[in-house]
Amino acid sequence: MHPQTQASTSPGEPVDNDPANTVLRVGQLGFDAPATLLATFGLKLERVADNEPIPGSFWGDEEAGIIGITVYARDDTPVHSLLHEAGHLIVLPEERRPDVHTDATDSIEEEDATCYLQIVLADRLPGVGRERLMADMDAWGYSFRMGSTRAWFEQDAADARAFLLERGLPC
Repeated sequence: MHPQTQASTSPGEPVDNDPANTVLRVGQLGFDAPATLLATFGLKLERVADNEPIPGSFWGDEEAGIIGITVYARDDTPVHSLLHEAGHLIVLPEERRPDVHTDATDSIEEEDATCYLQIVLADRLPGVGRERLMADMDAWGYSFRMGSTRAWFEQDAADARAFLLERGLPC
């Protein structure tokens, strides 16, 4: 149980205050727009059946997975997770992508660039946008030394932005 989840105050009526339950899921958005977005970067999006394990998922559960140039997601996968895993593949040189399975990098520089890129890419998905994505990242528990995703993005992400600029990636 997430620490914000509380037990019922009335018999049979659970009260769930877990902010992670408010994040936008791929099933709410649909797969077409994300698939089109990923294709612009030479990536594929594969839909995984409900309740099936997601191939290449680092965190398991409903989190997106990556193998080669394919991002795997279910209807219950958070949009931020799909964009994050896609971001990992996008920041990698194309020749490294085929070798990726589950864990794309151990580089802090690439991880920061991935976080920045997922926020930027959210603006390319109808009904998402960076504001919603940053709120979802905070609700999910992303941790930044500035205290929130927005504060990090606006005040502490110059290195991540420079990484993307150097590679001609969206920022």
